[in-house]
Amino acid sequence: MVKRRRFTAEFKARVVLEIISGAKTQVEVAREHRIKPDLLARWKRQFLEKASSVFEKDRPDHEAEKRIAELEQALGRKTLELEVAKKASSIFSRLNDGR
Repeated sequence: MVKRRRFTAEFKARVVLEIISGAKTQVEVAREHRIKPDLLARWKRQFLEKASSVFEKDRPDHEAEKRIAELEQALGRKTLELEVAKKASSIFSRLNDGR
């Protein structure tokens, strides 16, 4: 059974950048790293397809920031309600002690 090699994302990016930058041809990189040219072509295609997403705001972070803002607002409202309840309790207890 042939053991398949696994490549890290960093390795793939470095190899694709070598090709894109023109430092080496796709054939040279394939020979140097003993990788099939069609695999390199696939990595390059994936890299170029996803390149624009680097400049977009990450959706999970954006959603998390939105959720954090909502929770902070809710916490602020509850804190205010608690302060009002404490003051009301203090006023009522003074009124009851005065009777």
